Amino acid sequence: MLLLAADTSGKHGSIALARGEFDGGCEAFDVVPLAGGTFSAQLVPQIASLLAKHGFAKEDLDGFVVASGPGSFTGLRVGLAAIKALAEVLNKPIAAVSLLEVLALQSESEGKILAALDAGRGEFYVGEYDLAADSAQLVREQLMGRDGLLAEGQKSKLVTSDEALVEFARAAGVAVFPVAPVNAATIAPIGWKKIQSGETVSPEQLEANYIRRSDAEIFAKPSS
Repeated sequence: MLLLAADTSGKHGSIALARGEFDGGCEAFDVVPLAGGTFSAQLVPQIASLLAKHGFAKEDLDGFVVASGPGSFTGLRVGLAAIKALAEVLNKPIAAVSLLEVLALQSESEGKILAALDAGRGEFYVGEYDLAADSAQLVREQLMGRDGLLAEGQKSKLVTSDEALVEFARAAGVAVFPVAPVNAATIAPIGWKKIQSGETVSPEQLEANYIRRSDAEIFAKPSS
């Protein structure tokens, strides 16, 4: 199956084409970076260009994999809107993948894993997972401050792609395991497994997983 994967969750994004094999394997064969701040202008033209480069049309796509969060409110909305539109027109499955799940699986461990990403404002997106046999079962996810994350990191294996977090965690005596940053190529295999196991969503069901509320929600005046 030909898959299109997209990640517009951060300052920089990417799209990728991948082949999913029915024996379980999946590998991205081309990845295109997307510059931050211009996803809305770049995404659809870059998808069309990537398909044309390999002699494909959008009708050749068999499924979609998309990073559902956490991350940039604007970036995630742009990426998810594009995937929703394509999947609806083509009537193809969508696998939504959490960035925190990708980090946890990249640890190649078993047991309790704490995956963390910088959320800004002195906070971190944190997902706790139970890993076994190449699968990650979400226990909980939340925003944490630095002290809370360091305390939890003393009790679990802390995994991150954030270099600054690696430095200050180690300076505080917390064991932390760095992994590669997430991009469209790294979410594709996880999404393919979800598609094979039926863990897909319809365009109407696809939603961003922000974890943090938007500023508009935080600062909105209560209705009288």
